[in-house]
Amino acid sequence: MVDRREIWLVVPRPVRRLPADLAATVLLTLVTLVTVFAPVINETPLRVLFGLGFVLFLPGYAFIAALFPEAGTAPAATETAESERSMPEPEDRPAPVPGTDAAAAEPDTDSGGGGPGATAADRSGIDGIERVALSFGLSIAVVPLIGLVLNFTPWGIRLVPVVIAVAGFTLGCVAVAARRRWALPPDERFAVPYREWLAAAESELFEPDDRTDAALNVVLAVSVLLAVASVGYAVAVPPQGEQFSEFYLLTETPEGELVADDYPETLAVNDTAELIVGIGNNEYEPTEYHVVVQLQEVETANNSTTVLERTELDRFDATVEHNATHRERHTLRPTRAGENLRVQYLLYRDSVPEDPTTENAYRELHLWIDVESN
Repeated sequence: MVDRREIWLVVPRPVRRLPADLAATVLLTLVTLVTVFAPVINETPLRVLFGLGFVLFLPGYAFIAALFPEAGTAPAATETAESERSMPEPEDRPAPVPGTDAAAAEPDTDSGGGGPGATAADRSGIDGIERVALSFGLSIAVVPLIGLVLNFTPWGIRLVPVVIAVAGFTLGCVAVAARRRWALPPDERFAVPYREWLAAAESELFEPDDRTDAALNVVLAVSVLLAVASVGYAVAVPPQGEQFSEFYLLTETPEGELVADDYPETLAVNDTAELIVGIGNNEYEPTEYHVVVQLQEVETANNSTTVLERTELDRFDATVEHNATHRERHTLRPTRAGENLRVQYLLYRDSVPEDPTTENAYRELHLWIDVESN
């Protein structure tokens, strides 16, 4: 049987030496990349859950870890150390005999080095609360700057370039942070006190001082669960926005580009013109659409339009999924001559009435053409 230690030794030494918090940062970054790019997982709430931490916390934490590799001291501990250093020695305390163990253990007040309290007070690092607060603040500042830089590159501000750039920045800062920590003496390196936090939390939750503390712990636990459940529900069931369908006409240039321009204005009877009919579904459900194409002779007076005669040219159907777009190539072929005729595209959902008109259509498009006789 293979020993687990032997398997662990296969991992490169720099990875094995990576501090726990930096290893967690790398792991969360990789998991976020999976939730964003994996075909099935990127459609689940996990993408949003890991994406928020990836954008709002991880880049700033890695950057702070690179800037401050040394351990910090909480303000209370610093004040205590300073007060201990400034406390006067009691006058009745006898001086130790030179050369004895007591004299060797006495702190050297003349050199200004101080004991353990002085060491803690002189540290230049930041404590855990400051580190977390700065991580959020710097993430909010760094990610927009990365987007600004990408805006001036050929890749632009799109999902893939932004995710890769933020992940590269985070992993690069992790590498710098790990190298700077390894360069420090072990007792000066920053380390997240996981065990102390877990022990304190266990003692507070399961060994309260009195009934009041126990009740507050229960309220706190319920509040956290409700907050997590609320966020999870908001992510899993986002509020439904406005329901609508897009309906538009495009033409194709000789270069193959689709544009909303250069529509036909003059055709002969039975001549053809190629158009692209676009349907965008934002109805939050798959929808069956029907399009009716009519050639109409109309009369316009006093800002009102009256249809004198209509001829149906074509009709077609399309089933479109939510948040999807369908484009149908349509060949326009007028069957009668006339000036200022209206070609109207009527869009219906589910079914088409017996007499399709502008009034009973869900959406409508039209263009004006002159049709010449052969």
